[in-house]
Amino acid sequence: MGHDMIKRIINFYYEGFSNMRTGKTLWLVVIVKLVVIFLVLKLFFMPDILQERAGEGNEPDYIMQRLGDISGDTH
Repeated sequence: MGHDMIKRIINFYYEGFSNMRTGKTLWLVVIVKLVVIFLVLKLFFMPDILQERAGEGNEPDYIMQRLGDISGDTH
């Protein structure tokens, strides 16, 4: 893909988004909803289980132990 083609693609999207009115509002709504879903809900409903169970600095050992338990491998 040539340099000119990349410029044309970028210009196409730039002009399309700059001329939008309703589309900009809809994109803003989509972005706000994604922020709410991934940030706010994560804070309240997805605790840091690894930190709780492994403790600070012991995460790799805990993961290796759990992988060994799952595979049936006992050291």
